[in-house]
Amino acid sequence: MPTDTCARRAIALAALVLLAACAEPAPPPLLGTLEWDRIALPAEASERVLALHVREGQAVAAGGRLAELDPQRATLRLQRAEAELRLARARRDELAHGPRVEQIEAARAQVAAVRAALAEAERETVRLSELRAQGQVAQRDLDRAVAARDRSAAELRAMQAALDERLAGTRIEQLDQAEAALAAASAAVEDARVALARLSLHAPRAGRVDALPFKPGDQPPVGATLVSLLAGEAPYARVFVPAALRAGLREGERFKLRVQGVDAPLPARLRSVASEPSFTPYYALAGDDAARLVYRAELVLEGDAARGLPAGLTLRAERV
Repeated sequence: MPTDTCARRAIALAALVLLAACAEPAPPPLLGTLEWDRIALPAEASERVLALHVREGQAVAAGGRLAELDPQRATLRLQRAEAELRLARARRDELAHGPRVEQIEAARAQVAAVRAALAEAERETVRLSELRAQGQVAQRDLDRAVAARDRSAAELRAMQAALDERLAGTRIEQLDQAEAALAAASAAVEDARVALARLSLHAPRAGRVDALPFKPGDQPPVGATLVSLLAGEAPYARVFVPAALRAGLREGERFKLRVQGVDAPLPARLRSVASEPSFTPYYALAGDDAARLVYRAELVLEGDAARGLPAGLTLRAERV
């Protein structure tokens, strides 16, 4: 009997070993880090930092003041744009009102003066022509009188045309040009106002200040990040899925996360998986290289336990 018992135990143990060998191995965990939605607020102009109204780690509400840049040059540009706007508006009004009565009267007086000069030049030409016929004056004197008469006639035509232009008033094309110049000047003023307003940084949404790379007195370059915010209700997990597991993942799938420094696992669900692989270029999609492709995925953490966790913690995600 003892021999039969030992034999049965050996058979059972062998069966367990065989089942364990045939069982499908559990998929490896997905590795990644804990992340928050980041909002980078850049410097709209290379101006000196006047003040910082927040500190790193501070919670801010939407619209809260974050930092101030020196507005002196932007204020001067706005004042210049406003002056150009007043100039364009005055020019438009001048054209809309047309010439003044005094200008028309002055043009008429100039026409009368040139007409009188022409009449005198014509009489002088007639007189010298008679004297030339009698041989009492040189031909040169007559030619000078004729040239003076023609010059007076040309001046009269020019003055009469200027008077007619003033009497006709402003052309519609001139008014259109003045309106366009006024619109351009108005747009320049609005642009200058926006540029001035953006030197005062405000939080676009509620969040927590993550980094303040510059201090008061610094002059950051254009486009440099002045304030970095972490926004959102809770962090999310950024994990990398091996190519062999990509086809089996579906959005909404449940996971449990084991975060570094957190004892209890955290629940999460799959929000998205990238459609393009990372790290391996497309020309290497052949042979063994395909097994080293990874796809970036995002897991949304659920529950209140994850709300206070910082970004950057390493984690492992396992299917539930």
